[in-house]
Amino acid sequence: MGKIKITQVKSAIKRPFKQKRTLIALGIKKLNQTVELEATPQILGMVSKISHLLKVEEVK
Repeated sequence: MGKIKITQVKSAIKRPFKQKRTLIALGIKKLNQTVELEATPQILGMVSKISHLLKVEEVK
C-alpha cells in the first residue's frame, strides 16, 4: 500500500451531511487542509465519494 496526500479544495457548505462526515472521517476539518494517509481500499472508497471536493496526489 502506498500513501496519498489529500487536500480539500472546495467548501463543504451546502453539501449533504454524509459528505461532511466523510471529510471529518478522513481527518480534514478546514479548507485547504492536507492530510497524508495510507491508500487502503476503505480510504480510496471515501475519497471517490467526495472526489469533487478534494485534490488527491500520490506520495512516492
